[in-house]
Amino acid sequence: MRTPLDNVLARLRQPRVRDLAWTLLSPALLDGRSLPLRHPLAASAWLSEPERLVDWLLRQEADPAALQEYLANGSSRLGRYYERLWQFALSAAPDVELLAANLPVRQGGLTLGELDLLLRDAEGVHHPELAIKLYLGPERLPGDDVHHWLGPASEDRLGLKLEHFARHQLPLSASPATRLALAGLTDEIPRAAAWLGGYLFYPGNEGCAAPSGSNDHHLRGTWLHRRDWPRLAAEHQHWQPLQRQAWLAPARLPGEECWSPAQLTDWLDRLDAFAPAQLLVCLEPGEDGDWHERERLFLVNDAWPASANATP
Repeated sequence: MRTPLDNVLARLRQPRVRDLAWTLLSPALLDGRSLPLRHPLAASAWLSEPERLVDWLLRQEADPAALQEYLANGSSRLGRYYERLWQFALSAAPDVELLAANLPVRQGGLTLGELDLLLRDAEGVHHPELAIKLYLGPERLPGDDVHHWLGPASEDRLGLKLEHFARHQLPLSASPATRLALAGLTDEIPRAAAWLGGYLFYPGNEGCAAPSGSNDHHLRGTWLHRRDWPRLAAEHQHWQPLQRQAWLAPARLPGEECWSPAQLTDWLDRLDAFAPAQLLVCLEPGEDGDWHERERLFLVNDAWPASANATP
């Protein structure tokens, strides 16, 4: 069943514009039980009249120069890239005033943190905290426990991220130090909420339960140890790896960018046995001549997650 995001992405080919659309329209990982959630465009006409958002995205597709220039001035880290996409959109969104982005909060010469966004709309002043995350579920432990979901390098856990949101990031905008940082921007105490986008990857052999508090409609994939890859490869599907900055929107590639089976085999043969997790996508040809992502998978080394925990 196609979603509104699928319908929009079918009309977009520019990779950065596809990531922009994905950022604005993809479902949150959470359902709001564990943290207050608010879509940064919640009060914008772009959500109440989505055809206006689609028209704007199509204009970016026709002329992506402004978006590309804006992104070129930012960090290549995935989290910062995600934030910059939001900043670009909110600067153009109707009914939304972007007051500040990455606003530092300092006290006594120390930096306490920063507010990802500060915006004003018809519902007041808001402090959205953003994150883009990809978590892998457990093979042998209960999947409903958020602390059992690990980042690809296992340096991060979903449970730890939720605690950091609740204990540090969201309360920051109500602190006395932040009131000084907000001088000249707003007299209101902003209402804080999180927006966490991304994918949850389930063990490919047996699966597991979804983490408690996750959105029923969250985006998902699978993960496998290297030792289990031959079983999947025997199905003769077209797989190839994605570079980190292409991890947001589903992949769409022209035929000349698709790897041959020999290229994939050569890449796997050269991949170190203890390489970090690699994100691969399964592609299938579309009627438009491009190849489209059908599913995605993290391929981890056979010692993962222990090997990742041991990495300096």
